[in-house]
Amino acid sequence: MGRIIAIANQKGGVGKTTTAINLSACLAEQGKKVLVIDLDPQGNTTSGFGLDKDSLENTVYQLMLDECTVRESMYGVDQIENLKLIPSDVDLAGAEIELLGRNEREYILKNEVDYIKDDFDFIIIDCPPSLNMLTINALTTSDSVLVPIQCEYYALEGIAQLMHTIELVKERLNSKLEIDGVVFTMYDSRTNLSSDVVDTVKQNLQAYVYQTIIPRNVRLAEAPSNGLPINLYDGKSAGAESYRNLAKEVISR
Repeated sequence: MGRIIAIANQKGGVGKTTTAINLSACLAEQGKKVLVIDLDPQGNTTSGFGLDKDSLENTVYQLMLDECTVRESMYGVDQIENLKLIPSDVDLAGAEIELLGRNEREYILKNEVDYIKDDFDFIIIDCPPSLNMLTINALTTSDSVLVPIQCEYYALEGIAQLMHTIELVKERLNSKLEIDGVVFTMYDSRTNLSSDVVDTVKQNLQAYVYQTIIPRNVRLAEAPSNGLPINLYDGKSAGAESYRNLAKEVISR
């Protein structure tokens, strides 16, 4: 049975989507069967893998409203043999209201993923930058949560709230949920601030901290606009090497 990992942090701009795309692609590159679920209405993971959001018949929105099966919502990704994607688009923004009357609405995604979880080594869920019903669905579906933290002054802002939410979900909805670990993103070796943030988080967070640190990297920033993960866009860049190392660390755990 594969591992299901939610990539979550309610703070925006910390590298959740970048991590979802590139960690998944690097896991697939190393021979793992990977499913990526884009649970963010912005759909940046979807476009980051080169899919046209406006031409998709089924997305995670149709899946959660029971308008298609989980297999009908999966798409292959060009040039990545071992990877499937359940995409998202802006329609998902209205899902929370439409799900208000549903029984066990916290488990809608879990109940669908249960059908196919044994087909994959890893299922990676990209969460929206908020602690809403979509994020709760991701947390009830997952075995663990990977938290990207940007190396900047406000890095710890909101993390306590996220950890509290994870504990509540574990206590009330998903007893197996664990914190997979913290990964630092957008690290700038030229500044003292980045290293100070890393030290502060390590001292204050009682959670596993991945050794791999993702650098601030121009090629990483360019890759999504080309619809490619970094290992295909520029496989020799520092960003690609970092995500390959993170994938190895995730596999070894």
